[in-house]
Amino acid sequence: MKFIAEIDVMPHRELLDPQGKTVANNLSHIDIYGVEDVRIGKHIRLVLDAESEQAANEKVKTACEKLLINPIMETYTYNISSAN
Repeated sequence: MKFIAEIDVMPHRELLDPQGKTVANNLSHIDIYGVEDVRIGKHIRLVLDAESEQAANEKVKTACEKLLINPIMETYTYNISSAN
């Protein structure tokens, strides 16, 4: 079966996010006010084959923990759906 995994990776809340800080500081230059905080991360989409949703979950978790994220600096969440 084919599955689609949508993975969101974000810096830990405790860490400074220089990209987010820069965007937050410059929103007023384009007349956008009232934004208190900006955090910038990345979105990853995987299309994968697996025997079951549980097997797909295992593959995604392994990919995240061993390749896609830096656990010292980042956290991740993901959703898996069938790719019918």
